[in-house]
Amino acid sequence: MMAGFLGLVRRELLLAFRQGSALTLTLAFFVIAVTLFPLGVGPELNILQRIGPGVLWVGALLSCLLTLDRMFQADFEDGSLDLLMIGRVPVELVVLAKVVSHWLTSILPLILITPLLAVSLNMPFDGIVAMEFALLLGSPALSLIGSVGAGLTVGLRRGGVLLSLMVLPLYIPVLIFGVAAVEAAIAVLPMASHLSLLAAMSLGALVVCPVAAAAALRLAVD
Repeated sequence: MMAGFLGLVRRELLLAFRQGSALTLTLAFFVIAVTLFPLGVGPELNILQRIGPGVLWVGALLSCLLTLDRMFQADFEDGSLDLLMIGRVPVELVVLAKVVSHWLTSILPLILITPLLAVSLNMPFDGIVAMEFALLLGSPALSLIGSVGAGLTVGLRRGGVLLSLMVLPLYIPVLIFGVAAVEAAIAVLPMASHLSLLAAMSLGALVVCPVAAAAALRLAVD
């Protein structure tokens, strides 16, 4: 079973890197969205430092949304999803493999480039370190929650808009505690509680979301 899961992850990664559009799209949108803020609000360093954590988190969140609708859609359109559903690997593990691939190709590059963008927002070193930890702990929840919305809208026309409306309210707790952790680090306050809550949300989503997304896919295929 584990070999089948790893094989699915490898397949998804190969498809993602061969197409390359998802990685390019998310990175380009993230960079453009973040760099526009200093141009819009002006060069005042105190203002940039104040809004920096929120800008980076919102940019990462919206960049994640761009590729969620393709998590299952391509396999649904070419019939591969039917084969995956009746294969030896449980549907929940199929969903988890899709989530792992989405996080590695759409979110991990954003985490890696975040320090460079944080410097342009005048974020101090402690804030950059906290931002990296917060994204690493909280971003898996974004992909996991998004998989449920992607499963519910996989067979719908123009499902991307509905997916965004369904998923965005569920992203708000991750956004709040992610920004709070970075602001606490900048203010030299304890941030362990915020990071613990982010990790708890990701772990909770890891338990619930693959099951919910698998049930949604069964309804879509049937």
